[in-house]
Amino acid sequence: MMQFYKKRDFGALITDSFTFFKLYGKNYFKNYILLNGLLLILMVTIFIFGYRELFMQIFGSNMSGESYYFESYFEDNIGMFIVIGVITFLLFMTMMIVNYLFPVFYLKRLAQGETKIKTDDIFVDFKKNAGRIGKLLLGLIFIVTPIAIIIIGISYALMLVIIGFFLLLLIFPVVINVINFLMYDYFNSKSGFFESLSYSIRSQFSYANNREGSPFWKYWGATIVILIILYVITTVFTMIPMIFFMLKITTMSPDGNFEQNPFAGSFGILIFVMYGVSTLISFFLSNILYINSGLMYYDSRRDFHQKVELEEIETIGINE
Repeated sequence: MMQFYKKRDFGALITDSFTFFKLYGKNYFKNYILLNGLLLILMVTIFIFGYRELFMQIFGSNMSGESYYFESYFEDNIGMFIVIGVITFLLFMTMMIVNYLFPVFYLKRLAQGETKIKTDDIFVDFKKNAGRIGKLLLGLIFIVTPIAIIIIGISYALMLVIIGFFLLLLIFPVVINVINFLMYDYFNSKSGFFESLSYSIRSQFSYANNREGSPFWKYWGATIVILIILYVITTVFTMIPMIFFMLKITTMSPDGNFEQNPFAGSFGILIFVMYGVSTLISFFLSNILYINSGLMYYDSRRDFHQKVELEEIETIGINE
């Protein structure tokens, strides 16, 4: 059984992230699929058929040389686009809530000593915390996301000068850690949204007891390593359909128009199915990042665990 509330150095944060899946992976993904599987399938289905139709119309207008063909198609089907857009947005938001919070609730139960976690247990956690999930969602959308976009946007704009690249490389993992720590602390403690947000920021630079060195570089470094691993793996899967597509468009005529719509027929379905599969894989792989963030959070909250243990000892003394 893995110990969660303990100090981990940089190497342990990486190795324990993979050790976690070695110990709990089968049960973890079983519950993950049962909770999130249907949402993932619906999203991929919309992606395959909805976006395929959209790209077919875009390339169809290019083939026929009618510059206003796509605009006319969009105006004629505006209602369908709105309905599909709303459904896609709702599905995406629901899926992201489950995708982000599932590891939070799962690790919380493991940290409390449970070993055989069932789907119903996690479902109860979602149901019991519905109000807090709603508040978290509002906070993330209207407070955290705009601030994160501004910070990352400024860093991205500064890429015109060399310092911008290094600034973005420095800030992006920190933003990811702050958001993940916020979710872990919000549901592992009794803190409010702003209190958890404050802790998630402070914990990147110092431990709660203020007696140890700053954990900044090991948190930053662990996140960078995991992001690189995920990027390499997902790139392999996304490059496969891209290679097929590039081979297909070699049939372009000299004037730049496609002789045949590359998204038509079985080839078009195959391309988007492959992209759909790569999207599914990226969602599954993202759990490595969330678990890594969870281990970092428990590394930072050893003071919280010690406080719980002291309260339990005091309770035993009173009962005796």
